[in-house]
Amino acid sequence: MWLPTPLYERVPQFWFLLGLLFLAAGLLLGFEFGLAFWYMAIGLTCCSIGAGIFGMRIHNRPALQGIKQTAPPIEFAPAEPVIEDSVQEDPVQEEPAQAE
Repeated sequence: MWLPTPLYERVPQFWFLLGLLFLAAGLLLGFEFGLAFWYMAIGLTCCSIGAGIFGMRIHNRPALQGIKQTAPPIEFAPAEPVIEDSVQEDPVQEEPAQAE
C-alpha cells in the first residue's frame, strides 16, 4: 500500500498518540471499571508499536542517507558559436506508385 510521504512520515506519531489516548481513557474511566485494564493494555501496545517503528526508521536511515539520490552534476563545455555553412534541403519524397 502506497502512502504519500508526509503521511508515511507521521505513522509513528499516530500510533503513539493513539496509545496515549487509550492510556488517558483508561485512567479517566478508573480502575474500578472492568475495561480500564484493556484500555491501558491497548494504549501500551500502541505506544510500543509507534516507538518501535520510529526506532527502526532511525536505525535504518543512516544506511539510506549514504546512497546518492541524485545524478552527478553535468559538466558543460564552453559555448562555441555554431556556424551552419549549408542549408539542409527537404528530403525528396517518393511519388505514390500508380495502380495498374
